[in-house]
Amino acid sequence: MTKQINAPLGLLPGRREFLDRGCRTLSMLASASALGHLGKMSALAQPGPDYKALVCIFQFGGNDANNVIIPLSSSGYQSYQTVRQGLSIPAASLLAVTNSKNETYGLHSSLAALHPLYTQNKHLALLYNMGTLVRPLTRQQYQQGSQPVPMNLFSHSDQQQQWQNAAPLGGVSTGWCGRVADKVQVLNGASSFPPSVGVAGNSLQLLGQATQPTAITGNNFGTEGSDHTPAADGRDLALQEILAFSSGAALVQGSNQVLGDAIRVARLVDQAINTSSPLVTVFPATGLGQQLAQVARIIQVRAALGMQRQIFFCTQGGYDNHAGQLGTHAALLLELSQGMAAFYNAMGELGVQDKVTTFTESEFSRTFQLNGTAGTDHAWGGHQLVLGAAVKGGNSYGTFPTLALQGPDDSGSRGNWIPTTSLDQYGATLASWFGVSALDMGYVFPNLPNFAAANLGFV
Repeated sequence: MTKQINAPLGLLPGRREFLDRGCRTLSMLASASALGHLGKMSALAQPGPDYKALVCIFQFGGNDANNVIIPLSSSGYQSYQTVRQGLSIPAASLLAVTNSKNETYGLHSSLAALHPLYTQNKHLALLYNMGTLVRPLTRQQYQQGSQPVPMNLFSHSDQQQQWQNAAPLGGVSTGWCGRVADKVQVLNGASSFPPSVGVAGNSLQLLGQATQPTAITGNNFGTEGSDHTPAADGRDLALQEILAFSSGAALVQGSNQVLGDAIRVARLVDQAINTSSPLVTVFPATGLGQQLAQVARIIQVRAALGMQRQIFFCTQGGYDNHAGQLGTHAALLLELSQGMAAFYNAMGELGVQDKVTTFTESEFSRTFQLNGTAGTDHAWGGHQLVLGAAVKGGNSYGTFPTLALQGPDDSGSRGNWIPTTSLDQYGATLASWFGVSALDMGYVFPNLPNFAAANLGFV
């Protein structure tokens, strides 16, 4: 939810209402003042043919990857069904996919909208058993405590932070996508539009040292309730006049400047969208679907904003399913699948399917063994999806875990898979495609040299 600013004592009700409306327009990070005076953003600015965008979908709560991708070999499925019991997905309902090693797995039936993008278009890739790591780790090393591991494993807040800042041992206040933006922002030339945009509020992942993100909420880019009627335009003008009024207090003036810049960004996007043709693609009327629709609209007006590189952060919650998981998880995956497929189609409509790569993240997977309430508990390594025409799809990357309790990939006894591929490798592969040089990769992922392969080759 967007944080509201309390009005000072003695503030007239009318002014308070105006400010509240403005505050609900955009949720800005505390450092949004880095936008400075936006000045003129040329509507004639044209990005070159090298435009690229990264779109992250963060599945908050811990997505149960064990029910997203399931082995379909006789022995593999039998191992899965024996342990999962009441949480197992019937083999007949799974959507078969085969990788380059001729291994066959099944996608959850709720991912039906994405299935042909793997089997036919070959623009969807599967990333196996990924997670936060300090360095490669074995079960024996983990149990003996002979190698460092990420801080506070199995904690939602800590693992969400580490997925977003790529700092498994802490001590980093920026996000890895923000650091990517730091290194490619030069490609955006004179554009003053923020390189990174959160469409569900603020996120650590987009926060850089030299660049700062903006965050949007709601379904329009004007001030809340803006419908371009004379009354709405008059209200918005009054809000701008209030923000420009000199109060004599430096803190108030600074806050007014940040909010004023936020509104100007919103209005610039709103104006650009109003002068472009509406997208034909229909997005699902879900939270994630509408977030991705917002991303699509901003990408549509990339030329007017003068952008060559953009990063977006979307969110989907509800994955912390300790009880009654089957139905809830199926509905979440359906929302994910339909939203991603619609966004993929919209990028085709805009002619940028090969320039926009969408990828998933989640703080951890769930235990392979169910608990006593038809749910699962916090675990570690999980699977991720990457989508786009630049993706070398129709294939899988990484190593699928051995589905055995207390087996070689289990950190404990319930199927807490030790990741065999690190977040650093995943992010570095995306960052390399995005334009981050090998020399700059250490700035973005300081932990990357601990792993043999810096690029997984999926894009």
